[in-house]
Amino acid sequence: MSKRFRTIALYKPYGVLCQFRDSSGRPTLAPLVPMAGVYAAGRLDSDSEGLLLLTDDGSLAHRLTDPRFAHPKTYLVQVERVPEAPALDALRAGVVLRDGQTRPAQVELLEKTPPLPDRPAPIRFRKT
Repeated sequence: MSKRFRTIALYKPYGVLCQFRDSSGRPTLAPLVPMAGVYAAGRLDSDSEGLLLLTDDGSLAHRLTDPRFAHPKTYLVQVERVPEAPALDALRAGVVLRDGQTRPAQVELLEKTPPLPDRPAPIRFRKT
């Protein structure tokens, strides 16, 4: 008999860590996920929100997160000011970060704000 794996899709809200425990007492996934034994396949920063997959299938988690498999991901990003063409071109070419260069990205500037849930701290009003 083969093991039946569990995978769930969760909309991770702003301000929640992609883990189940935090020694500093910050909000975690624990109250949002009523089942034990599943872990996030990937990660979103606490000040990011969106789709997060959780699974108890280690092979699936590996295939989804290992850069060698090059799964495309889509992000909506809000930044201060309207980015100019050179900034967008830099993202399209790949940007050098502390831990190496990113892969080239497909980037487009949206003409209007998409319908998104309200945030407790809109990025455009934060100082950091």
